[in-house]
Amino acid sequence: MGCSAFFTVPGTSVNPRSRFSTFVVRSSASDLPHTSASPPQPVKQYHNIREEARLHNNSIAISTDHPRFSAKYVPFTAIADPSSSTDESYSLDEIVYRSQSGALLDVHHDMDALKHFDGQYWRSLFDSRVGKTTWPVGSGVWSKKEWVLPEIDDDDIISAFEGNSNLFWAERYGKEFMGMNDLWVKHCGNSHTGSFKDLGMTVLVSQVNRLRKLKKPLVGVGCASTGDTSAALSAYCASAGIPSIVFLPANKISMAQLVQPIANGAFVLSIDTDFDGCMQLIREVTAELPIYLANSLNSLRLEGQKTAAIEILQQFDWEVPDWVIVPGGNLGNIYAFYKGFHMCKELGLVDRIPRLVCAQAANANPLYLYYKSEWKEFKPVKANATFASAIQIGDPVSIDRAVYALKNSNGIVEEATEEELMDAMAQADSTGMFTCPHTGVALTALIKLRRSGVIGPMDRTVVVSTAHGLKFTQSKIDYHSKDIKDMACRFANPPVQVKADFGSVMDVLKKYLLSKAN
Repeated sequence: MGCSAFFTVPGTSVNPRSRFSTFVVRSSASDLPHTSASPPQPVKQYHNIREEARLHNNSIAISTDHPRFSAKYVPFTAIADPSSSTDESYSLDEIVYRSQSGALLDVHHDMDALKHFDGQYWRSLFDSRVGKTTWPVGSGVWSKKEWVLPEIDDDDIISAFEGNSNLFWAERYGKEFMGMNDLWVKHCGNSHTGSFKDLGMTVLVSQVNRLRKLKKPLVGVGCASTGDTSAALSAYCASAGIPSIVFLPANKISMAQLVQPIANGAFVLSIDTDFDGCMQLIREVTAELPIYLANSLNSLRLEGQKTAAIEILQQFDWEVPDWVIVPGGNLGNIYAFYKGFHMCKELGLVDRIPRLVCAQAANANPLYLYYKSEWKEFKPVKANATFASAIQIGDPVSIDRAVYALKNSNGIVEEATEEELMDAMAQADSTGMFTCPHTGVALTALIKLRRSGVIGPMDRTVVVSTAHGLKFTQSKIDYHSKDIKDMACRFANPPVQVKADFGSVMDVLKKYLLSKAN
């Protein structure tokens, strides 16, 4: 049903007194029992939350002095160096991914308009929307709509009410293994498709939905992916009825990740290359065909991802943590977190930002090597296989964004070997977290920074978990079976084979319980 008109079906009528688009179902006279003793039939109401939102918004009188919130694309170089003289900018309704010089673009908001309201106003507004079913602000992303895509019509938004993910107090893990009482894990993987990518994809696909309504020549949306991006893209495109095209590196992602775009109806190409090869191909294809590029090269994605940073502040009642540790592959996420925290500081919601840590797998660590060289020279690497498959990227698109975020947050880069990340994941799982290997990378960074004393025992620290552990069951099975070559698997917990008789079971249980008593 379109939002521009009502419609009725047999046996229904629209209640003209209703403030919202409520459809009232009434039984026809022939359906009523022929008895005067029958009670009146209850009125059943059907709601369309999109229509309710539209009518509610139309009923609000906008004062003449109310600022018009807006955003546009500008070259990222203008953000990184405000002294650079450039007037180059683009409407968000243009299909453009890079500046004239080839630099990345950034979504730049009219901060003067946003500053029309103080920090207390924005805190109260965002807090008032949490946990609602109101369209679209029940979403953790769209509850910050004014800071994301301020000009999009609510009816163009494609949302699964993503975000609002759990900020988990890692009490036992923190106390027993880290000597910390204030350790938290932001479970961004507890989302619609099982990863943080939903946060950015709701924004990108919503804008594509808008562009198609504006008759822009777009037949579909495409991405290169190591798994999670393709899952999010295909799910949101399926919801919108927009074709999605996915380039996957053959035999380099988990079956749980592969099945999602297939189940969502995406056109999936399994290509005999790595992620960087897929990324190069999708860029060439989208330059020739009317397919919208959905990778994090596209800065719309980062507008959704930055809301996770704002959520963290909300969940701490707007108190700023000391550290936030983020796994890094293509490196858009570390910049997105920085952007979210920085906007909150600039608009007066908080008075500082946390220190950021970007954690990389040692098998795909170009940012780490760049950091260790004291930012002297960046060199892409050939990414080797890693259990943290989503960050197996040797030539990250958002390298400049990441460096900017780290330099401006007094940030740090750490790395994790395969054994370190798998041990960290298993140890965290043993305290009930059930994490992904990428979270294992971030936890390894925490372990190293705690051991060196950089992160103190009293520091409030947030580890960002980017995907759900259920996507990586095979790696967990291999670890607990001690079936990984050249890996000790120190925290493996394999099942115990026992005969089907009472005595054998009792012997095994007594031995186990005795070990726990000691």
